[in-house]
Amino acid sequence: MKVDRRSLLIGGGAGVGLIVAFSLWPHHWKSELAPSKDEQAFGSFIKVARDGKVTVAVPQVETGQGTWTALAQIVADELGAAWETVAVEPAPLAKTYANPLAKEQGWPKDIRMTANSTSVRGFEQPLREAAATARAMLVGAAADRWNINPSECDTADGFVINGVRTVTFGELAEEAADRTPPLKAPLRGAGKSRLAGQPLQRLDGPAKADGSWRFAADVRLPRMLYASARLAPAGGRLKSFSRDAIAKLPGIRHVAARDDWIAIVADSWWAAERALKAANPIFAGDRTAVDPKGLFEAALARGDAQSIFSRGDYAAAVRGSRPLAATYYAAPAQHLGIEPLSATARVVSDGPELWIPSVAPGFGKNDGATLYPMNPGEPAGQAMESVPAPIALELARKLGRPVQVTLSQSATQNHDRVGIGALARLTALPGLGGITAAWAMKVATVDGLGGALARLSGKDVPTEFGAQSLDGSAPPYSIPHVSIDAMRADLPFETGYMRGSPNREFAFFTESFIDELAQAAGMEPLAFRMSMLGGNGRLARCLQAAARQAAWDGGAAGSTMGLAGASAFGSHIGLVASASIGDNQRIKVHRLVAAVDCGRVINPGLVEQQIGAGLIWALAQATMSAPEWVAGMPRARPIGGIALPRLNDAPEVVVQIIPSSDAPGGISGLGCIPLAPAVANAIHAGSGRRLRSLPLNLIAAA
Repeated sequence: MKVDRRSLLIGGGAGVGLIVAFSLWPHHWKSELAPSKDEQAFGSFIKVARDGKVTVAVPQVETGQGTWTALAQIVADELGAAWETVAVEPAPLAKTYANPLAKEQGWPKDIRMTANSTSVRGFEQPLREAAATARAMLVGAAADRWNINPSECDTADGFVINGVRTVTFGELAEEAADRTPPLKAPLRGAGKSRLAGQPLQRLDGPAKADGSWRFAADVRLPRMLYASARLAPAGGRLKSFSRDAIAKLPGIRHVAARDDWIAIVADSWWAAERALKAANPIFAGDRTAVDPKGLFEAALARGDAQSIFSRGDYAAAVRGSRPLAATYYAAPAQHLGIEPLSATARVVSDGPELWIPSVAPGFGKNDGATLYPMNPGEPAGQAMESVPAPIALELARKLGRPVQVTLSQSATQNHDRVGIGALARLTALPGLGGITAAWAMKVATVDGLGGALARLSGKDVPTEFGAQSLDGSAPPYSIPHVSIDAMRADLPFETGYMRGSPNREFAFFTESFIDELAQAAGMEPLAFRMSMLGGNGRLARCLQAAARQAAWDGGAAGSTMGLAGASAFGSHIGLVASASIGDNQRIKVHRLVAAVDCGRVINPGLVEQQIGAGLIWALAQATMSAPEWVAGMPRARPIGGIALPRLNDAPEVVVQIIPSSDAPGGISGLGCIPLAPAVANAIHAGSGRRLRSLPLNLIAAA
């Protein structure tokens, strides 16, 4: 797989959103980058232009989480650049840019993937080192000019400085790039930071605001045709369709019918979609509606468990006792992004080319096509895999013209690789003073991300859970005896990667059950948690800070407040939710107060945005109606009819960042995790109803 055409996004000033082309590879220094005649490459992450513009090659995909800003800010701070001169471009698909945390996450070697909140955690150190090396080279070039020791110089605002003497990075770029880089350049000390920790403007904001940002469906190529498609359900095939109905419609260029899909190509997508509806394709397959919960229950009943985590001796601790028990369920969840699934392909003399949204660009097989990965518009993980890509490639080969395949919103929902879902039976034994002495969870679930990676690489979906596939299943509390066992559920549909999962599901189970234990022990929920957090001081501080900020009232009967916390992605969050049941018997969330410890903060504005966005996204997932299933697919529903929270329903959101000198943690999935249990605990406090299913089901709890 090769990539040779990319784009550049300018950071600030009049050049925002400017798109420029790459030129030839440099010859004077080995680098993965392609500087223009006015640029110099400093390793594989940084280019400096004659006019002083600093371009950062960003390995991660921008899904709206702000990673293009955060990673560029790390470089600019360490380099001493002026923010208004900083630009970003997507890095080439090369091993140099593989995710440094891949091994830790249990991912394939050399994969370049944006998932599990790894961007800043994985790339802060490599980018700082690259920027420190470039800074040393620029300083060295300036020191040679002035015939002084480099230690007498510093950098700031795009200049190398020595007293009153200054020279711009652009003026030094050519001679600096020809210098031998130091083996280990010193990093800036904490007191010398200029940009780290500041809420700088997002680099992708202006382009998204004025519409110049390009998504997969925005690709336009000369002589391009447009196609819409319908795909068979799992195990099904195309039985019939009406060719006569298609023949009566104008603008149709081609009809392709295969066992597992049908596509119509036309001069416009609307013409193709209209013809496809008229063709009324019928697919064979099992149309029996399936309740996934029963499949998870069957998996638990089998008892063929895999031990995931163990501490102490749970069996001995509970022998002769009767532990408290509860069963919790989280239904498989749809991504429900506004962006439809889309792929564009063409065949040129060098071979096929493919444009798709991807958070794992370069991984897997794309039929030998040159890949041009596009930034996704759906932020929760649906872009891990591309459903229409093979169809687009086949049609482009057949017709000899570029073809863009875009699925309708309904078809996009039907063929969503949904979030995992899980059913857990939890038991716990109170100890002295009510503190939990033993904890066990038996859970039936699947490995969504593992399944996605297996499909991308053409391998069988693993039958066992990997080291990181059940992150968050062990409680973050100092409980002496803990046992976590998992069983794999057999589902008739494919699951995939989803933001915040599986931590989101496990936090719902754990933090809801913790409240049940606190009630059984006659203890206030915050005090109960604090009594078990001696080994996790950072989470304890987050819970205390959220409680103070929210004026926590103890969550006793009649309160509208609920509490939850989580440790994930190297970060910690405490959340207090204020919620009640409205006259329409729907859950109304009034206020969300979060306290976050995510280590050293690169950009507090991004932290606040992502925590707030994660909370609202999780609120939608927690309060919408559960998906219905037919023929192994989620039934498509109008976006306006899913009971998603509307703007006037949105709660007040308060985010407090707790200062920390620890290594940066992840944030993009963090806000998703504690929302559901905090809201469920608030509803129990106010109404006495214990909600044990996600989405939160008031009828089942009545």
